[in-house]
Amino acid sequence: MKIAVSGKGGVGKTTFVALIARILHDQNYKVTLIDADPDMNLASVLGIPGNTPITPIIEMKDLIEERTGAKIDEPAPFFKMNPRVDDIPDKYSINYHGLKLMVMGTIRNGGGGCACPLNAFLKSLLGYMIVLRDEWVLLDMEAGIEHLGRGTAIGVDQMIVVVEPNKTSIETAYRIGKLSKDLGIKNLSIIANKIQSPDEKKFLKNSLKSFNILGYIGYSDIIKKISFGVINPFEVEISDIASIKELVVDLIKSTHYESMGIQKN
Repeated sequence: MKIAVSGKGGVGKTTFVALIARILHDQNYKVTLIDADPDMNLASVLGIPGNTPITPIIEMKDLIEERTGAKIDEPAPFFKMNPRVDDIPDKYSINYHGLKLMVMGTIRNGGGGCACPLNAFLKSLLGYMIVLRDEWVLLDMEAGIEHLGRGTAIGVDQMIVVVEPNKTSIETAYRIGKLSKDLGIKNLSIIANKIQSPDEKKFLKNSLKSFNILGYIGYSDIIKKISFGVINPFEVEISDIASIKELVVDLIKSTHYESMGIQKN
């Protein structure tokens, strides 16, 4: 399965991605994580030591110029729209606890001549990972999901939007929902996070009536410690994240049913 996770900054999406990876790892699945968020915090949440050399893909200037046939710092009227990327995941991933992590990075210079080859390379890489790789792929996305092109997005099995019980988080969910629909993403679900009371659950349920709410995650000191880097997902007991494991199991089942055209009861 290929799952993209998005949401407003601070809602806990990166921690959720890391915990999904931990649960899948425990079940001996092959998993690659892609950090496509400009904040690039997934490595630290996973527990990868801070002194580990990590070069975002977007900063590999020589590689991108070779593959696209365009100079990054110069106007590029002609470049390869579908550069070769099939060797990138195995060559440039970080291996940690049996997981692979690729950090995409952010296009800092918005000029058309500079950005187009970079965008072409990123979208080709994501498209290859999502459509052609035979493994679990988890994407930690920014709220705008700009990294996903239309063809790539169609290959995503599920877009998950993590929300918390406040108005701005809900507004972001609706914005992501519209972007996902425009890109052709068929399956979009909500994970409600940091729930501390029945009233908060009711508020989200009433505010997100047009969405499929996959589940609710209660406020957790352990999950908070993971998000702060005090502990990492591999240091917690599976019983401490049982609610998230249950959500992952439900997600697998629901996506399997939908892929077979079966209505889940």
